[in-house]
Amino acid sequence: MDNSPGFSLMQPAGADIEYRRLPDNVMHDLGLDTFCQEVSGDQKERRLISNVLSKLSADPAVAVYRQQIFGDILRLPELRKTMTELFGRIQFMKDFSSMHKTNDEEMGLWHLFHRLDDLDSYIKTIEAMRDCLSDERIRSEGLISLRDYITGLYEDACFAGMKKDIDELKMKASDVKSVTLGINVNERFEAVSMGLISVNSKPFKKSGIVSSFADAISSKDRIRDTSDWDGDMRYHQIDKFDKSDPGPLTELSSIASYTKAKTTMVNIVPGDAAVSTPFQLETVLSKMLGTLVKKLRDTLTKYANVAIVNISALLPEFVYYIRCAEYIGGLTQKGCVFCEPQPVSDSEASMEAKGFFNIKLAMTVENVSEIVLNDLSFDREHTVYILTGANRGGKTTLTQAVGQLFALAQGGLFVPAESFRYVPCDCIFTHFPADEDKTMDLGRLGEECVRFREMFSQATDRSLLLLNETFSTTSFEEGYYIAKDSVKALLTRSVRTVYNTHMHKLGEDAEELTRESTGAGAASLIMRTEEGRRSFKAALAKPEGSSYARDIAEKYGVTYDMLVGGSQTDDRN
Repeated sequence: MDNSPGFSLMQPAGADIEYRRLPDNVMHDLGLDTFCQEVSGDQKERRLISNVLSKLSADPAVAVYRQQIFGDILRLPELRKTMTELFGRIQFMKDFSSMHKTNDEEMGLWHLFHRLDDLDSYIKTIEAMRDCLSDERIRSEGLISLRDYITGLYEDACFAGMKKDIDELKMKASDVKSVTLGINVNERFEAVSMGLISVNSKPFKKSGIVSSFADAISSKDRIRDTSDWDGDMRYHQIDKFDKSDPGPLTELSSIASYTKAKTTMVNIVPGDAAVSTPFQLETVLSKMLGTLVKKLRDTLTKYANVAIVNISALLPEFVYYIRCAEYIGGLTQKGCVFCEPQPVSDSEASMEAKGFFNIKLAMTVENVSEIVLNDLSFDREHTVYILTGANRGGKTTLTQAVGQLFALAQGGLFVPAESFRYVPCDCIFTHFPADEDKTMDLGRLGEECVRFREMFSQATDRSLLLLNETFSTTSFEEGYYIAKDSVKALLTRSVRTVYNTHMHKLGEDAEELTRESTGAGAASLIMRTEEGRRSFKAALAKPEGSSYARDIAEKYGVTYDMLVGGSQTDDRN
């Protein structure tokens, strides 16, 4: 979708936008693959939704452009319903109409009439789409521009005039009641060729063709020396043979007269000749109007391309907004809070998120009031967060949620938060534990070091880096040494980072790391415990240290008092 020609619902017209794609592992680490599965049950739609979310631009104008469109579609359910129907109609006609046929042999006169019907349907659909987008409640630049774009296509293609011509041509086509054929015969009165003389608006009527033909061949003067038709013709309807006759008939008759005038019918032997007779007539008609048919076909193809190619190309983009609006609208009705993000180009605080939560929680919990909301900001004093806390205390959930905020917001969607103000990131990097089969050659620690170095080499002060238990696959002393140097390097580059780790000492060293930095700051962030219970609430504070181990020990009964007391109890029993 980036730098694509024509109109787009993904970026402002004329913008030269640079995108970076998030790898599949990042989409998985952030839980966005699960989000896409929840948004749509259609595999093709899931791919296109994932494609939009995985392509990030650090330009705030792109995020604003998208979220305004999303806001209109979310606020106006009747708009998305109507547009869904219209786009579906265009897609159906694109897939199943006769518009795709362009071969001269296939493009007979009757096919041309069907093509006119198709184009008439396209024009009416485009008109309905233009009228739908004229809703005065629409505020987004994108949908207003789409309305103007469709109007421009409509006018440039002269659809209004074409619609009138189609109506007239269809009316004339319906007036065709009969055709006059000229048949060349050989000396045995066998038809050897035929041609179209005229197309008539009235059907032929019965007349005494036998006597007329008898007169014609019995009088030398009545046999004409020219094949031009002078309008003198009468018609006799030929009755079919009775059911006992095995042969199908044509409506062409060869009439011979000897001493008595008699009417005879030519029996067509069952087979290809009988089947092809109606198509021979169409071939005659098509050849007579060959030039006209080809000209009309080329004209219709041009108009059809305007309606099909240009408009239907927007269908995937529209589906993205519609499916996401339906899903987020459903979560809102469920009680979840979503807000319209506020992207900025530059700010002392590169992120201010209040009351945010992990959208995966909204997918699973029955009672959304149980979801714990958190606040977090990135600024010069809080560039790298060293996040510690009890196992299963919400560290990974919070780390994921921060990445989700940026990805969803830059995708133009409303985000799970009470408010979210941010400087868009140029890329999101995640360093979550890898599968064992990916660490066979280097070992776990070696794989972690290689991955971190690759991410660091690509990261900038506009990036977002999310680390989950990085360098935890070795001894504490070795892991701590590598982690501390890594944090120093991140502070030097001012990369926004959340480092979720069990190394409490690293959190305790946050102030020291800040003093050694050239401007960016590290901060200790903890997931609090309250009276021995996990609160899932984040707070700026020094690591609680051994209290986490105490929580786990008490949970599983391995404190000294519990162990000894348990033994004594068992002895007494």
